[in-house]
Amino acid sequence: MSESKYTSLTTEYMEEMDKKMPWAIYPRPSMVRDSYICLNGEWDFLVSATEERGDFNEKILVPFPPESPASEIERNLPVGSVLHYRRSFSLPKGFNKGRVILHFGAVDNICSVYVNGSHAVSHDGGYLPFKADITELLQDGENEIYVKVKDDLSGLYPYGKQKKDRGGMWYTPISGIWQTVWLESVPEKYIKSIKVTPTVNNVKIEIKGGALKKKLTLKDGGEYEFEGKEITVSPVDKHLWTPEDPHLYHFTVEAGEDKIESYFALREIGIKNVKGIPRLTLNGKPYLFNGLLDQGYYPDGIFLPATYHGYEDDIVKTKKMGFNMLRKHIKIEPEIFYNLCDRYGIVVFQDMVNNSDYSWFIDTALPTVGFKRLPILFRHKDKKTQEIFIRDMHGTIDHLHFFPSVMYYTIFNEGWGQFSADKMYDEAKKQDPSRIYDATSGWFWRKRSDVDSRHVYFKKVKIGRLGKKPIVISEFGGYAHRVEGHLFGEGNYGYNTYESREEFENVFDKLYLEDIKPLISKGICALVYTQLSDVEDETNGLITYDRRIVKLHKSRTREIMKQLYDEIKK
Repeated sequence: MSESKYTSLTTEYMEEMDKKMPWAIYPRPSMVRDSYICLNGEWDFLVSATEERGDFNEKILVPFPPESPASEIERNLPVGSVLHYRRSFSLPKGFNKGRVILHFGAVDNICSVYVNGSHAVSHDGGYLPFKADITELLQDGENEIYVKVKDDLSGLYPYGKQKKDRGGMWYTPISGIWQTVWLESVPEKYIKSIKVTPTVNNVKIEIKGGALKKKLTLKDGGEYEFEGKEITVSPVDKHLWTPEDPHLYHFTVEAGEDKIESYFALREIGIKNVKGIPRLTLNGKPYLFNGLLDQGYYPDGIFLPATYHGYEDDIVKTKKMGFNMLRKHIKIEPEIFYNLCDRYGIVVFQDMVNNSDYSWFIDTALPTVGFKRLPILFRHKDKKTQEIFIRDMHGTIDHLHFFPSVMYYTIFNEGWGQFSADKMYDEAKKQDPSRIYDATSGWFWRKRSDVDSRHVYFKKVKIGRLGKKPIVISEFGGYAHRVEGHLFGEGNYGYNTYESREEFENVFDKLYLEDIKPLISKGICALVYTQLSDVEDETNGLITYDRRIVKLHKSRTREIMKQLYDEIKK
C-alpha cells in the first residue's frame, strides 16, 4: 500500500460498506427480474507482466478497481500490467430456469472471461456493460470464473480523465473490474432487451425476444395484451415528468415464461422559438436547465462510491442547492445512477467518453485566449481510433436510451478526439432523434449541432448577437475554495481561489445574480457550473471530495436559483 498516491481521505459511505458483498443492490433497474446472484465481494487476484495465468497471491474486493482503497489493494499498477481475477460459485437449487447469463457492468479495458476453463466472452472498452450466456459451460456443484484484463491507458480506447501522471485536471487512473458482476437465469425464450421512447402523450415500448404473445400491466391500472415486438401505451392519467415532479409509471411485461419489471416517464425535450429567442423546452415549455459538472470520482473507489448512497447523496445535495441538472462529464455510470436521477428529478446532460490524445496547448490554451475556430481537421485521423469512438458512441446512446432523465448528449468536448463532428452529429441524431446533441462543446464549432455551446472561464459571461440555436453555457465558474481537513493533497487546481467560505459564497452569489441572471431573458437556456465536487487536486467543487462538507448554504443558493427560474417564465 506504500505505492499509493492516495491520502487517507474517505467518505461516510466507506463506513457503511458491506465488505462481504459490496454493491449488492440490483444492478439493472431498467429491466428487473426476480433472478439475481451478486458475485461481488472477495476474489483471488494477481498482477503480472504476462497474460499467462499464474499463482494468485492477493485478494481484491470487487467491484472496486485495484488502485482504490475500497478494493483493499490500493496501489498504482505499472502500465501494461495484466490483471487476473478468479472466484468460484455454485448455483442454488432451482435457480436455473433454462439459460444462465453472466453480466459485467464495466471492466477497464480489454478483457477475456473464462468459465470452468472455457472461453465465455471477450470485450474491450472500459465504460459499457457486456454479458455472456454461460449455460453450456456450467458444471454440477462448484464453478470457476476467471477474468483476464489489460489496460495500458492507450488513447485508442475511451479513457476519460484518467492519466498515468495524474494532477490538475487529470485524475488517478483505474483498471480492471469496476462495476457489479452478477448472474441471472432466464427461460429458453426470454426478453433480451427493452427500449422505451416517450413523448408527452404516450410511450413506445419495443421488446426484443420472449414469446410472441405479451401482456403489459401498469402498476397504477391498465392492462395491454399484444403480439410482436412493440406497443404504444397512452396512460389515461397523463402525469408528465419534470425535475420538480419526477413522476414514473411502473409496469410489468409477461412474455410466456419470462416476466420483467420496468418503468417509463412521459416527457419531451425540444427546441422552440419564443419571442424571437431560440429556447430549449421541456414538455413544450421554455425551461432553464441549470446544473453542475459531475465528474463521478470518489476517494473510496475512485470510479465508484463505496455504496450507491454516494450517488444518491450527490443527487440529493444537487437538488437541495436548487439545481435541476448534472452534466455527467466524460464518464458513463452504472445504471443505478441514472435510475436515481429519474426518481429524484435530475436531468442528465451526458458526455461521450472521448479517446485519442488531448493537447493542452491546442485544446485549452489557444481557445482560452480566443482562438476557438481553429481548423483542427489535421488532428485525430487514426481510422482505428475513429472506429472505436463511433462504436462506443452508438453503444452509449443505445445503453442510455431507456432513462428519461438523459435528455442531452455532448459528442466532443473542447476538441478532445474531435473528427468529422458534423457527420457524428448526423449519425447520433439519426439513432436517437428524441435527444438534444451538443456536437462540439466549448469551441471548435462546426455547422451541425442543436445548440450554441460555450465555455467561459476567466471572463464575464456574455451572449453577443443571437443566432438560430439555443445558447448553452456548458462550462463556467470553476472557483476554488480549499476546506482544510477535507483535501486530497497539496495540489490546488481551479479558476481563481478564495480563502474563506464567506468570500467564496459572495463571489458565487455575485456570479449568478449579477452576471447570469440578466442574461436568462436574453437567451441563455442552460448552465453548467464547474463543478459538483472537488476531485483530487481540483478544489473547485461545491462539495468537498470526501462529500462531508457543502461549501455553500443550501437554502441561500436555492433561493438564488429560484430567481433564475423565475426569469425564464417572464
